Amino acid sequence: MNSIRRTLLVWLLAGLATIAFAATGATYLAARREAGELLDLQLKQLAYSTRIDDLLRGNRPGFEARRGARTGGITELVTQIWDRDGVLVYWSEPGMGLPVPATEGYATVRHDGRDWRVYTLVQGTHALQVAQEQSEREAIAAQAAARTLVPFLALLPVFGGLIWLAVGRSLEPLDAMSRAVAKRRPDALAPLADRGVPDELQPLVASLNGLLTRLSDALNAQRRFTADAAHELRTPLTALKLQLDLARRNGNDTAALDDLGAGIARASHVVDQLLTLARVEPEAFAERRTACDLSALARDAIVSRAALADDKSIDLGLARETTATVDGDPATLAILLSNLLDNALRYTPRGGRIDIAVDADADAVTLCVSDTGPGIAPDDRERVFDRFVRGSDVGESGSGLGLSIVKRIADAHHASITLDAPAEGSGLIVRVRFPISENRAQP
Repeated sequence: MNSIRRTLLVWLLAGLATIAFAATGATYLAARREAGELLDLQLKQLAYSTRIDDLLRGNRPGFEARRGARTGGITELVTQIWDRDGVLVYWSEPGMGLPVPATEGYATVRHDGRDWRVYTLVQGTHALQVAQEQSEREAIAAQAAARTLVPFLALLPVFGGLIWLAVGRSLEPLDAMSRAVAKRRPDALAPLADRGVPDELQPLVASLNGLLTRLSDALNAQRRFTADAAHELRTPLTALKLQLDLARRNGNDTAALDDLGAGIARASHVVDQLLTLARVEPEAFAERRTACDLSALARDAIVSRAALADDKSIDLGLARETTATVDGDPATLAILLSNLLDNALRYTPRGGRIDIAVDADADAVTLCVSDTGPGIAPDDRERVFDRFVRGSDVGESGSGLGLSIVKRIADAHHASITLDAPAEGSGLIVRVRFPISENRAQP
């Protein structure tokens, strides 16, 4: 299982180790340079403080060969003297045989697989060489670097313990928040307190509070839906019971049976509308956006209701169409069209007319459904979008859910909906306008 504390511990210790090794490398390079400069100066001073005549006569102040094990710090120095003919006339270590010096001053030469740092001084007819092995200098720099690295390595466990405690203490607000959420009752949807919460946890608290708000809205919507369904179904079910009792008492009374069939049809319609309303609630609506051809959806809706329109002698058709697409869910857009046409067919009298038009311009795609029914009074045009509200001037019975469903689908697609009356005669014009910023249109 992933652990924030463990991850931070590993990364911070890895960062400290990287810094330690980088500091060690930098110390090694700096010590190598400084030790080289210091030892070069020592070679030069030693050469100038030595008299070649004393060495040739057997006096060797400071140049006795150091045999046996070498100690730390500056180790053995090698001395050679050459005459003008290039003959080696003195050496502090027999068999060393460093190359004949080419020029006076400092030089780095390689002899017998090892690098040597050499200072050459010319005195009269002889040349004095003072040399030190290069590896000795690098050993001094390595020792200085090691003295820098060892404290870091020794303190890494201490750093690890401090990091573990500090991270644990920093994560205590998150643990406290987890415990607070775990202790909540299922119906406790109040926002979490953000007072005293660290800045890093503020986005998490805001997201959780947003989720709790959405859950509360969804539960409230379900409660409203249950209450509305119980209220709306109580009346038709009571009527069905009375009509059934009446039909039983009257035997084969055709009128009673017709009333019973009409009541069953109305109850079935109410149930269908309630189920549709539950599916298109904004809280439950999941946008599966795709390019939807409104003209094609309108043609399909007309074809599916052609028989019902013919039965009532209603002229139902597509008055205008254009190649226009909207980004949305085709299933819910089909429900929007179905409810608009069902309302128009229910309230348009026999011999009436229903037209559908699809238009597109630079700003929006507009779906228009117009009929020659009784229309809706101006005072009722805002209220009819509420659940179970019907126009006061209509004579047909309905559930009062059709336009409420249409409004919710339009809102889910960021569309606006308006109700108008025709310039002449009676009727209703419903316009659903889909903004071009949310949709695509090809006029």
